[in-house]
Amino acid sequence: MRRPAFYSRSPRTLPPAAERAADQAADAAAAPDTAGAGGTVQQPPTRTGWQPGRKSFALLLVLCAALVTGGTVWWPRQGKAITQKDIDAAVLRTMQTASLPSPAARAADIIRPSVVRVVGYGPEKATPEAKTQKRGRNMAKGKPPEAPLDGAAPGEVERGVGTGVVIVDKGVILTNLHVVAGSEKIKVTFADGLEAVAVITGVQPENDLAVLQAQKIPDDLIPAAMRSTADLRPGDQVAAVGFPFGIGPSVSAGVVSGLKRSFRSPEGKQELGNLIQFDAAANPGNSGGPLINMDGEVLGIVTAILNPTQQRTFIGIGFAVPIENAASAAGSPPF
Repeated sequence: MRRPAFYSRSPRTLPPAAERAADQAADAAAAPDTAGAGGTVQQPPTRTGWQPGRKSFALLLVLCAALVTGGTVWWPRQGKAITQKDIDAAVLRTMQTASLPSPAARAADIIRPSVVRVVGYGPEKATPEAKTQKRGRNMAKGKPPEAPLDGAAPGEVERGVGTGVVIVDKGVILTNLHVVAGSEKIKVTFADGLEAVAVITGVQPENDLAVLQAQKIPDDLIPAAMRSTADLRPGDQVAAVGFPFGIGPSVSAGVVSGLKRSFRSPEGKQELGNLIQFDAAANPGNSGGPLINMDGEVLGIVTAILNPTQQRTFIGIGFAVPIENAASAAGSPPF
């Protein structure tokens, strides 16, 4: 703590020079006021030493006034009060100069740790859809369209590639039944690169859904958040995340273009109802992947694309099973 100045109580003593001058003045006052031999009157000696008085006090006043005046001139003025207009201008300037991620990019970042690649192994299918998927995967790898599939162990054939989404942190995964049906072995690859064998623990054929249980999971596995579709409306923004032709995870954005739609597979074997129609790009390999809103919450499971021809390419209409139906396949309706 700063100590206050210490002041002495002893009487002031004059400097030596001032003391001698005072003695001389006293001697002169004691001498008779007479003229000298020459008839000239002697003047008392002038004081030359320092002595406090009115001049010193006046000088002190001048100094104080100068300090006050200088403080008034140089002391910083109080800053201007910030108004709402200033805040709005700063926000607008930031939005114009800073590059912000798109809503779809933020949503994809949220869901990505919960998305898995699903591969089924077994006898190779001869259906048009299986052949299309095989050509697409080969072209994505820079191989001839009809080149034999690789990546499988001896005696295994990669039948197809799809997508899944983790809904329970113990390794419970939702996907499409047609992705894994007939597979002798199923492998899933998590977001951190971990590969694990998975087994089917539940199916819901009427909604083309299957539930998988991974035999090995990452230490920090993050399940997806699910959102009811009760308030979903045509025009709402959505994104599809998956592995089209095995490439991914890939993200495509669009909107909900319809609700409560029905779809019959090209083979005419099964009809699905109460589907979400969307226009975010989807292709073979997206099947089983999540359809999400801009908060990264799962609204449904991508299950089919409309194909008037046998080309199996996206023409702008995809379908997803609502998450209410998908979660019930796992035995845990979320809403």
